[in-house]
Amino acid sequence: MKITGIALKEIAHRKVNFLLSCLSVAVAASVFILANGLLESTSLQTEEIIAQKEIETRNHMASLEDDMRKHMKGLGFNIYIFPEGQDMSEVYDKGFASKTMPEEYVTKLANSSIVMINHLLPTLTQKVTWPEQQRTVILIGIRGEVPMAHRNPMKPLVDPVEQGFIALGYELHNALKLKVGDKIMLLEKEFTVKMCHDERGSKDDITIWMNLTECQELLDKKGRINAILALECNCATIDRLAEIRKELSAILPGTKIIEKGSQALARAEARMSAKQTAAKQIAILKSQRDALRAKRESLAAMLVPFIGIMSLAGICLLTFINTKDRISEVGLFLAIGIKSGAILALFLVRSFIVGLGGGILGVLSSAFIIRVAGGTYFNNYTVQQLMSVELSLVIIIAMPVFACLASWIPSFWASRQDPAEILRND
Repeated sequence: MKITGIALKEIAHRKVNFLLSCLSVAVAASVFILANGLLESTSLQTEEIIAQKEIETRNHMASLEDDMRKHMKGLGFNIYIFPEGQDMSEVYDKGFASKTMPEEYVTKLANSSIVMINHLLPTLTQKVTWPEQQRTVILIGIRGEVPMAHRNPMKPLVDPVEQGFIALGYELHNALKLKVGDKIMLLEKEFTVKMCHDERGSKDDITIWMNLTECQELLDKKGRINAILALECNCATIDRLAEIRKELSAILPGTKIIEKGSQALARAEARMSAKQTAAKQIAILKSQRDALRAKRESLAAMLVPFIGIMSLAGICLLTFINTKDRISEVGLFLAIGIKSGAILALFLVRSFIVGLGGGILGVLSSAFIIRVAGGTYFNNYTVQQLMSVELSLVIIIAMPVFACLASWIPSFWASRQDPAEILRND
C-alpha cells in the first residue's frame, strides 16, 4: 500500500486526533488572517480619513489663497509703465507723466508671451481746468482692460467708463451736490454722472474718470496714452521688478517701469503665507499617516512571528502525541523491513494533509467571521477588501509547509527508533 493510502487510513482511524490537529492549524491560520484583517481595516480607515483630510485641507487652503488673492487685488495695480524719455521725478511730483506713447503699446504687450504681469489697463491722465465749474481737476481716461492673448479672460480690476458718462471723486460730487444720473458739462461737452466715489483721502477725490477715447479727443491726444497699469502675477521670485523690467524691455524698449513696493510686498507676503500654510497642513497630515503606518508595521512585526511560533509549537506537540500513540505501529513497520525514510514520509504526509485541511478551514472560518462581525470589528469593510485571493492562497500553501516543519522533529524521532526496543517494551 502506498504511503498516502496508509496516511488516509490512519486519519480515518484516529478522527479525533486529526480533527484536533486541523483545528489547531485552522486557529493559527484564522488568527493570522483576522489579525491581518484588523490591521488592514484600520489602515484602510486611516487612509480614508487622511485622504479626506488632505482633500478638505487643500480645498480650504485653495479657498483661503483665492480669497487672499481677491483681497490683495483690491490693493489695485502695482506695475506702472511710462513712456520712453519720461522724467520720473516729474511723475513722482505730479502723479502722472507729461510724455505720451502710442495706445498700440498695450495691444503689443497683450499679444506677447509675457508671463509676469496681467490686467493691462491703458490710461491717459492730465491735470486740467474745469472751466464750467472753475476748478482744477485730474482727468483720467480709461478703457476696458486688454486681455492677454495667451491666457483665459480674467475679471477686471477696474470697470470701464462708457462713452457719454463720467465717474466723480468725492470732493467733486460732494461740493457740486451731484448724484448718479445728473447731467453736467465738461470742456463744452455734456456727460452723465455714472458713479460717485466715496471719500478716499487722496487725489482721487478731485479726479474725473471718463472713457479713454473721449478723453483723448478732449485733450487732443488721439491714440495716445501716458501710462499702462498692470498687476504683477509672479510674487514668489527674489528680484521681481528686475525680472519684470527685463521681460518688458524686450517688448517695449525704452519705457520706464516702476513698482508700488508696499502693495507688491503685501501681495507677495499674503500669497506666500497662504501657500506655506497649505503646505504645512499637508505635511502634518502626511507625517501623521507615516507615523500610524510605522505603528501598524511594528505591531505586525511582533504579531506575525508570535503566531508562527505558537502554530509551530502546537503542531509539534500534537504530532509528538500522535507518534507516541503510534509507536507500536512504528515498531512493527520497522520490524517487517519498511525503511525509516518511509516512516518519516508517512508522518510528514499526514502533517501535510493536516496543514492543508487546517489552512482551508482557517480561510473559510476567517471569511465567515469577517462577514458576520465586519460592522463591529472591521469597520464595515468587506471580505474582498480584507482578504485577497493572494493572501488566501498563501495561507493554504503555507500551512502544510509549516505543519511539515513543525512535525519534522517528532516524526524524525519516531522513524529512528529501534524496533527491537519498541517491541520488547510493547
